[in-house]
Amino acid sequence: MRIVIAGGHGQIALRLERLLAARGDEVAGIIRKPEQAEDLRAAGAEAVVLDLESASVDEVAGALEGADGVVFAAGAGPGSTVERKETVDKAAAVLLADAAERAGVRRYVIVSSMGADAGHEGDEVFDAYLRAKGAADDAVRSRPALDWTVLRPGMLTDDAGTGLVRLVEKTGRGPVPRDDVAAVLAELLTTPGAAGRTVELISGPTPVADAVAAVAGGR
Repeated sequence: MRIVIAGGHGQIALRLERLLAARGDEVAGIIRKPEQAEDLRAAGAEAVVLDLESASVDEVAGALEGADGVVFAAGAGPGSTVERKETVDKAAAVLLADAAERAGVRRYVIVSSMGADAGHEGDEVFDAYLRAKGAADDAVRSRPALDWTVLRPGMLTDDAGTGLVRLVEKTGRGPVPRDDVAAVLAELLTTPGAAGRTVELISGPTPVADAVAAVAGGR
């Protein structure tokens, strides 16, 4: 498989790139800063330098040519402004969806956030983030040309992954290592039955493969 990851230098994305490359997939990561390319190459991924805040649909579609799936793992990040929540967390996700449709790439997995809701109220930057992520999720889920999955992790940690998770429509609050988020993403990409699902993810008792299979209705 060829997988293209938007936000290719993010903490989850780098972990996912290593996992996909290790299993033999062809991986490309879209990054904004050329100096990040070496980190992607070290993870086994091709670096595609493209600014999703200014790129056109055609430019992004060109980066997706030949892909079997795309992952939106980009984010404005802590300390960013309300405006960048809109331009990155929302608009860039929509741009990637537009480009996937144009390039004929059906499989689209978006890393969202627990609590994401376009109608979320509040005046803080984090409130704007939840609104932006919710609006992005809604935009992706509205597209019949995409086989989408929305993944909403709980509190992200840098603890070593356990390979054991809880992955259901509603988990309740809880932590999850970034290692395990990446492992779930890798499994979702190869599980067609998981398309059309919005699921939350925290640490739990179930091996990743079994948890994803259960979401897909396999067991």
